[in-house]
Amino acid sequence: MAKIEASMAGNVWKVLVSEGEEVSAGQDVVILESMKMEIPIAAEESGTVKKVYIQEGDFVNEADALVEVE
Repeated sequence: MAKIEASMAGNVWKVLVSEGEEVSAGQDVVILESMKMEIPIAAEESGTVKKVYIQEGDFVNEADALVEVE
């Protein structure tokens, strides 16, 4: 199991995956917005999304868990 974490603090602009969905390594799963920039967060490994911890509009800090892939 791998948790995908926020690379910086910001607002969750888009959640691109849902629980149960298959993802590939390198696939964007969340887009954060910080300082008017969009920052894509990608899965580091392929697998199935087990848990989505955030919703669009949430504020996250650096290293907060966003999505869990197994």
